[in-house]
Amino acid sequence: MSTKEIHNLLQKVGHGHLGCALEGHPYVVPMHYYFDDPDIYIFTTIGMKTKYMDANPEVCLQVEEVEDLKHWRSVTVTGKAEHITEQKEIDRVMEFVKTQNPTLYPAINRTWIDAWGRDETMALYRIHPSEMSGRTTEGVSSRHQSD
Repeated sequence: MSTKEIHNLLQKVGHGHLGCALEGHPYVVPMHYYFDDPDIYIFTTIGMKTKYMDANPEVCLQVEEVEDLKHWRSVTVTGKAEHITEQKEIDRVMEFVKTQNPTLYPAINRTWIDAWGRDETMALYRIHPSEMSGRTTEGVSSRHQSD
C-alpha cells in the first residue's frame, strides 16, 4: 500500500487494536482513534491502557478493513504515545475529535460515574508515528518511516 492508501484507510476506519507493553507483559485493546496526519489521537478513560502507555510510550495500532477472506486491507502504525495534559492543547484536540465524532458530546465531560458506580476519568493521547505499513490481500506491502 502507498502512503496515501495507508492514510486513507486510517482516515476511513477510525477503530483498531492498540498494543502496548509493561515490564514484558503485552496488552491489546480495541480502540477508537482520530487520524490527523501525521498524528493519531486517542480519547479514552484512565485504566490499564493508560497505565501501560504512561510507563512505556512505545505503542502499536493495528487497523483493518475486511470485506471477506479474499478482500481485506490492514495497516500497522508504531510510534510513541504522549499523554496530552496542557489545557490549550486538550481544547484544540477535543475540537478536532468532536468534529470527527459528534456523538461524543455527552462523553466529553472529563469525569462521570459508569453503570457500576465507578469514577471514569478521561484521558487524551497523541501517537507520534515512527513507522506505518500496509498490506492487502494482493500481498502488496509498503513501509513509511517518519523521522
